[in-house]
Amino acid sequence: MSEMVNVNLKMDSDVKRSMEQACAELGLSMSAAFNIFARKVGREKRIPFDVSVDPFYSESNIRYLEKKWQDIKEGKAHFTEHELIEVD
Repeated sequence: MSEMVNVNLKMDSDVKRSMEQACAELGLSMSAAFNIFARKVGREKRIPFDVSVDPFYSESNIRYLEKKWQDIKEGKAHFTEHELIEVD
């Protein structure tokens, strides 16, 4: 077995808490989870999941939503009722 080394990283405290909880539910430590990730990246030479931008948070969509919110606050938005569509 090769020599063990320390790796330091910074992350948001809420993200850390969420990851710790998920790891605990899986019966893993965060260290074990990061090791699994690192081994997979090293073996496959890729990030083992899709990395993409959520289009909901795009600048154009944020501008659209802000405009709609402004219309609602100013009473310019028009709403209509419709029947719910049931999807099987």
